[in-house]
Amino acid sequence: MPEAWNDKDERQYEHIKESELARGESEELAEEIAARTVNKHRRQEGRTPNRRTQGTGNPNAELADLTRDELYNRAKEKGIQGRRGMSKAELVAALS
Repeated sequence: MPEAWNDKDERQYEHIKESELARGESEELAEEIAARTVNKHRRQEGRTPNRRTQGTGNPNAELADLTRDELYNRAKEKGIQGRRGMSKAELVAALS
Protein backbone atom coordinates (compact mmCIF):
# COMPACT_ATOMS: atom_id res chain seq x y z
CA MET A 1 0.00 0.00 0.00
CA PRO A 2 1.46 3.40 -0.93
CA GLU A 3 2.11 5.62 2.08
CA ALA A 4 -0.44 8.22 0.93
CA TRP A 5 -3.29 5.69 0.83
CA ASN A 6 -5.58 5.34 3.83
CA ASP A 7 -7.51 2.25 4.94
CA LYS A 8 -10.49 3.14 2.75
CA ASP A 9 -8.23 3.38 -0.31
CA GLU A 10 -6.72 0.00 0.46
CA ARG A 11 -10.16 -1.62 0.85
CA GLN A 12 -11.29 -0.06 -2.43
CA TYR A 13 -8.11 -1.32 -4.15
CA GLU A 14 -8.66 -4.89 -2.91
CA HIS A 15 -12.34 -4.82 -3.91
CA ILE A 16 -11.60 -3.59 -7.43
CA LYS A 17 -8.71 -6.03 -7.84
CA GLU A 18 -10.90 -8.97 -6.81
CA SER A 19 -13.66 -7.81 -9.19
CA GLU A 20 -11.21 -7.63 -12.09
CA LEU A 21 -9.81 -11.06 -11.28
CA ALA A 22 -13.36 -12.45 -11.20
CA ARG A 23 -13.90 -10.96 -14.68
CA GLY A 24 -10.92 -12.98 -15.89
CA GLU A 25 -8.23 -10.29 -16.01
CA SER A 26 -4.62 -11.22 -15.23
CA GLU A 27 -3.21 -10.46 -11.78
CA GLU A 28 -0.94 -7.75 -13.18
CA LEU A 29 -3.72 -6.00 -15.12
CA ALA A 30 -6.15 -6.28 -12.19
CA GLU A 31 -3.60 -4.59 -9.90
CA GLU A 32 -2.99 -1.81 -12.44
CA ILE A 33 -6.70 -1.14 -12.94
CA ALA A 34 -7.32 -1.10 -9.19
CA ALA A 35 -4.41 1.26 -8.47
CA ARG A 36 -5.38 3.64 -11.28
CA THR A 37 -8.97 3.72 -10.07
CA VAL A 38 -8.01 4.45 -6.46
CA ASN A 39 -5.59 7.17 -7.54
CA LYS A 40 -8.22 8.70 -9.82
CA HIS A 41 -10.65 8.93 -6.90
CA ARG A 42 -7.96 10.46 -4.71
CA ARG A 43 -7.31 13.12 -7.38
CA GLN A 44 -11.03 13.86 -7.73
CA GLU A 45 -11.35 14.27 -3.97
CA GLY A 46 -8.38 16.65 -3.89
CA ARG A 47 -6.23 14.35 -1.78
CA THR A 48 -3.23 14.59 -4.09
CA PRO A 49 -0.87 17.54 -4.55
CA ASN A 50 -1.87 17.95 -8.19
CA ARG A 51 -5.53 17.49 -9.12
CA ARG A 52 -4.71 17.38 -12.82
CA THR A 53 -4.10 13.97 -14.28
CA GLN A 54 -0.58 12.94 -15.08
CA GLY A 55 -1.70 10.13 -17.35
CA THR A 56 -2.72 9.80 -20.94
CA GLY A 57 -6.09 8.16 -20.32
CA ASN A 58 -7.48 4.87 -21.51
CA PRO A 59 -5.54 3.83 -24.63
CA ASN A 60 -8.69 2.27 -26.08
CA ALA A 61 -10.89 5.37 -25.63
CA GLU A 62 -11.79 7.72 -28.43
CA LEU A 63 -9.74 10.91 -28.41
CA ALA A 64 -12.88 13.03 -27.98
CA ASP A 65 -13.69 11.11 -24.77
CA LEU A 66 -10.39 12.03 -23.08
CA THR A 67 -9.89 15.11 -20.95
CA ARG A 68 -7.91 18.06 -22.26
CA ASP A 69 -5.09 17.23 -19.84
CA GLU A 70 -4.90 13.64 -21.08
CA LEU A 71 -4.81 14.89 -24.67
CA TYR A 72 -2.12 17.41 -23.74
CA ASN A 73 0.01 14.65 -22.20
CA ARG A 74 -0.37 12.51 -25.33
CA ALA A 75 0.62 15.49 -27.51
CA LYS A 76 3.64 16.04 -25.28
CA GLU A 77 4.70 12.41 -25.73
CA LYS A 78 4.44 12.80 -29.51
CA GLY A 79 6.33 16.10 -29.51
CA ILE A 80 3.52 18.17 -31.04
CA GLN A 81 4.56 21.82 -31.13
CA GLY A 82 2.23 24.56 -29.89
CA ARG A 83 0.22 22.18 -27.72
CA ARG A 84 0.22 24.50 -24.72
CA GLY A 85 -2.14 27.00 -26.34
CA MET A 86 -4.37 24.42 -28.01
CA SER A 87 -7.97 23.81 -27.02
CA LYS A 88 -9.31 20.30 -26.53
CA ALA A 89 -10.70 20.27 -30.10
CA GLU A 90 -7.35 21.42 -31.50
CA LEU A 91 -5.50 18.73 -29.54
CA VAL A 92 -7.89 16.06 -30.87
CA ALA A 93 -7.27 17.30 -34.42
CA ALA A 94 -3.49 17.36 -33.93
CA LEU A 95 -3.44 13.83 -32.52
CA SER A 96 -5.72 12.39 -35.23
